[in-house]
Amino acid sequence: MGRLHCDVPEAGAAGPIGHVCPDVCTLAHMAGRNPLDELYERIGEAVRASPVQDLEKNLHTLMGAFFDRFDLAAREDLEVHRKLLERAQSKLAALEARVTELEARKP
Repeated sequence: MGRLHCDVPEAGAAGPIGHVCPDVCTLAHMAGRNPLDELYERIGEAVRASPVQDLEKNLHTLMGAFFDRFDLAAREDLEVHRKLLERAQSKLAALEARVTELEARKP
């Protein structure tokens, strides 16, 4: 993946030669900024700095790094959990009805 954002200058510009900026450099700068603005900026940098054939790979990596910052779940996972919750609620309602019935029988 190409260099997207880092405070270390490019090779030959009074900085370390051959510096490779890890994703951590870029993500550390995102902490105080609006995430959507940062995403827009990073996509723009990727488009300007990437050959066309690497664009899809770079965008996939950028989006993955961006969304990893959030507590997101896949649609399939949400559907599984929704069904489990519905089943648990149904069992709870049945148990509550049974407890009410048993309490009503007490002399």
